[in-house]
Amino acid sequence: MREANANLPVPFNWPPETGGELKLVADAMRRHAISGGGYYTRSCEAWFEDKLHAKRALLTHSCTAALEMAAMLADLEPGDEVIMPSYTFVSTANAVVLRRAVPVFVDIRPDTLNLDESLLEAAVTRRTKAIFVVHYAGVCVEMDAVRDVAARHGLLVVEDAAHALMATYRGELAGTLGDLACLSFHETKNIVSGEGGALLVNRAEYVARAEVLRDKGTNRARFLQGQVDKYSWVDIGSSYVPSELVAAFLRAQLDAVEQITADRVATWNRYHKAFAGIETRGGVRRPSVPPHCCHNGHIYYLLLPTREIRDRLIKDLTKDGINAIFHYVPLHSSEAGRRHGRAGGSMAVTEDLSGRLIRLPLWYGMAELRERVVECTSRYLDRLAAAGA
Repeated sequence: MREANANLPVPFNWPPETGGELKLVADAMRRHAISGGGYYTRSCEAWFEDKLHAKRALLTHSCTAALEMAAMLADLEPGDEVIMPSYTFVSTANAVVLRRAVPVFVDIRPDTLNLDESLLEAAVTRRTKAIFVVHYAGVCVEMDAVRDVAARHGLLVVEDAAHALMATYRGELAGTLGDLACLSFHETKNIVSGEGGALLVNRAEYVARAEVLRDKGTNRARFLQGQVDKYSWVDIGSSYVPSELVAAFLRAQLDAVEQITADRVATWNRYHKAFAGIETRGGVRRPSVPPHCCHNGHIYYLLLPTREIRDRLIKDLTKDGINAIFHYVPLHSSEAGRRHGRAGGSMAVTEDLSGRLIRLPLWYGMAELRERVVECTSRYLDRLAAAGA
C-alpha cells in the first residue's frame, strides 16, 4: 500500500499490495514448476469456480486473451456480427475482428454509460451471432433485457466484466450473468497480477473446448485428467495460460478481495458525497447507479458541461499534482473501428458523454490523499460555477 502523505502527488492509479504476494511467489518458485497450469493456477481457478459458481474458470494472461477465447467459442465466422458498445476498450472489438466478424456498435445509456439495452432489438440482423456487454465502471448492464433479446434470437451473451469483479446485478455477481465472462487483473483493476485475466465458462457444453483453446489447441487437459494416453493438436487455440508466478501473485490478491473492494467503495462514496452539492447546482453530473445494482468502486467519474471545461479541469488538477484523466475514444470513430465495424444506429450519447468525462484517482489505500482530490476538484468546480461556465 502506498504510504499516505498529503504532500505527495496523487497518481491516477496505484496497484494494490496485500503483503502476501512475495510469499506466494517465492513458494511458487520453490515448487520448481513455474510455467502455467500448476498449483497456483488451479488454486485461483478454484476460487472463481467457488465464488462465482462458474462451470469452469480458466486463468489467462490477459482479459484480451479471455475475450479472444470467447470469440472462438462463439464460432464466429467471416461476416458474422457481434453487438457491443462503442464506449469500451479496443480488446472487446479486436477479439471479434480477429475472427473476421463485424462489431456492430450501439449507443450507451446516458445514466450508467452502459450499452443501451433498448437499442439491441433494432441492431439484430440475420448475421448476428452474439452480444458482448461491458459493465462500465463496475455497474452492471441491464442484463434481464439483454438475456431476453438473446434468448429470442438464439444469441450468445459474453460479459466483458473487466471492471466488475464483485459487482452485482439483482443480487447476482458480475461474471455469472452471461454464457461466458471475461475478467481482467491488469494493474489498473481492483484485483491485480500486473497483467492477467480469466475466462468464466457458465455453460457446461463449452468447458471442454475452452480448455483446448487455452492449451494451444491441444487436448492436454484430457491427457492430464487421464482421459487420453497422449495429447495432440485437435483444434485452433493459442498459448493463453499465465505463468505460476502471475497466478501466485493473483492468489494473494484474491485473499484480500473483500478488504480491497470495501476500501475502494469508501473512496467512491467520499467522492460521491463531496460532489453532491455541485451536481445540485447544475455544474457536474455524478455517476448513476441503479438501485438493483451494487458497484465495486472501480471508477469514479464526473461529467462536465463541455469538453473544454473537462480539459481545463484536467490541466488545473495536474498543476496541483493530481492525475485525473479521461477515458475511451469511442471505437466507432476510430480508424480501425470505421474499417472493421459499423454503427448500429445513432451514437449521439456516446459521442457527447465521452468528450465530457473525467476520471478521478481511485485506488486501494488512498487515505487522506482522497481529501486532496476532493478539496482541489471542489475548488475548481466552484470557481467554474461562479464564472457561469
